[in-house]
Amino acid sequence: MRIEFDSLGQVQVPDNALWGAQTQRAVVNFPISSQKPSASYVRATAIVKQAAAIVNTRLGLLEPTLGRAIALAAEEISRGAHYDQFVVDPYQAGAGTSHNMNANEVIANLANLALGGQAGEYKPVHPNDHVNMAQSTNDVIPTATRIALASETPRLMVVLEQLAGTLESKAIEFDGIIKSGRTHLQDAVPVRLGQEFGAYALAVRRDSERIAAALARVKRLGIGGTATGTGLNAHPDYHREMLAELSRISGIEFVSSGNLFESMQSSADLVDLSAALRTLAITLTRICNDLRLLSSGPSNGLGEIKLPALQPGSSIMPGKVNPAMPEMVNMVCYRVIGNDQTVMMAAQAGQLELNVMTPIIVYTLLESLGILTTSLDALAHKCIAGITTDAERCLLYAERSSSLATALNPYIGYAAAAKVAQEALARGVSLRQVALERGYLTSEQLNIILDTRAMTEPGIPGKQGLE
Repeated sequence: MRIEFDSLGQVQVPDNALWGAQTQRAVVNFPISSQKPSASYVRATAIVKQAAAIVNTRLGLLEPTLGRAIALAAEEISRGAHYDQFVVDPYQAGAGTSHNMNANEVIANLANLALGGQAGEYKPVHPNDHVNMAQSTNDVIPTATRIALASETPRLMVVLEQLAGTLESKAIEFDGIIKSGRTHLQDAVPVRLGQEFGAYALAVRRDSERIAAALARVKRLGIGGTATGTGLNAHPDYHREMLAELSRISGIEFVSSGNLFESMQSSADLVDLSAALRTLAITLTRICNDLRLLSSGPSNGLGEIKLPALQPGSSIMPGKVNPAMPEMVNMVCYRVIGNDQTVMMAAQAGQLELNVMTPIIVYTLLESLGILTTSLDALAHKCIAGITTDAERCLLYAERSSSLATALNPYIGYAAAAKVAQEALARGVSLRQVALERGYLTSEQLNIILDTRAMTEPGIPGKQGLE
């Protein structure tokens, strides 16, 4: 151990650690979840520090040798090095001061080692005076949060495009499969299996559009507000220069929030993104529930589709195969919906000049993005791409449905059609037989009217054929 000092006094720090006294206090104070900050959040924080060193040097506030050493150390971290040195639990003191100081101390020690100094001495580079120059936790953490989210969200959108494309391919493949529609889980007029899958694809695409719209707002940054939004201790050009530098380093086009006070007080843009992810989770839950229901059985359920067999489904029932992938996605979606509730509660907890709950917002949002991205990639490739159908079974259900009586409405009226449906169900015979027995229509007319394929398109079944 080595001895370091902060404003509260002496602290023992592991001798091989690149972090310092303030980080060590946080490690001791917050042994909460055994979790660490995500790599994307660490990278985003390092990018803020790199950009600040470059901008402060350019503006004449930071000595070039120190600025270069800080920027290079931060760049090392942003490229994936030293992640093991970021050790503060996500559940920490408000605003993220501990995470910010973890970054400041690690970068300062790396810079000093590069300049011939020793870890823990903070000469010539100091974590607060130099690495944190023109910054406050209060603008660094919201900015790093937005950079991390802006970096990770496009990965999900790529997967959503793949998922929608896979569903569209199945819609084309299954376009000729006639099946019974179902409303209220009861028989309804026929649909094509391809129509169901086409609707799934469009729902996913529309959710992706909602996420893209929210992402655009996440790219609004308030860096330069420092402690309360006033920009105290930052150069007047710092905010503008930081936007340009952060955009250059990250490859993402960031813009000004337009009001640095609003940026610090409000987490509404993050709530917006979380809500879009929640909406996607609701869509996916519905789709996966349908997949599980349509594949149920296979002997004693609907059994209209068959999901790829990925693993044995029971430790006691030989041969049983479960809808494992949709079940997994359902659980992911429940987590995302719960995370959205966390984000909402944290966002409304902001007070006056600052929302101190940002650490839990970034932690939960990045978790949601991560598990949605990986789970939906698996769903598309390991499940939906391999779905097959039992066309004969689908058609059997469609043709014996009492809801086919709907096609009789234009010819014999709703009341008469209802009696035909009720009698057919009670006697266990077909609609056709009852309609013929009652003399409502001829066999030739019924052949045209009760064409299940025609019922899956707009119009009155048989209208043209009977004219």
